[in-house]
Amino acid sequence: MAEDTRHPSETFLRSIDVHQLLPQQEPFVMIGTLTGYDERCTTTETVISTDNIFVENGVFSAPGLVENIAQTCAARIGYVNKYILLKGIQLGFIGAIRNLKVSGLPRTGDTIETKVTVTEEMFGMTLADAVVTCNGQEIVTTEIKIAVREGQEEK
Repeated sequence: MAEDTRHPSETFLRSIDVHQLLPQQEPFVMIGTLTGYDERCTTTETVISTDNIFVENGVFSAPGLVENIAQTCAARIGYVNKYILLKGIQLGFIGAIRNLKVSGLPRTGDTIETKVTVTEEMFGMTLADAVVTCNGQEIVTTEIKIAVREGQEEK
């Protein structure tokens, strides 16, 4: 039986190479695996590696966490484009970050889970709430606005 791409299984999502969903490529990929998708929520899981450009002295920085959140949003958009709308990847840009609260920073080897919940979508803009957890603890919360460049797709 074919996978229902609007309600995919975690196994199916984990089988997707995130590089196929993002306009970013190494060394600027800040997410590891797509683990959840529905119309409102998207989750990713990422192991913090020692060679990550946002790691300094074994700690993943706050700007790296913001980029991880933005790329979780991008993975959601990439998933919709590739598997539901059957079109190419679109470039997106951070339009705004509001109410950013960082209560901890992960270390190399830690696994973070990022959950983005869409609160509104209109005119190429996505507004979302984001939460990053590490070792069962919430370490980042924020609101993010992502703007998608319409009409320009990368294959």
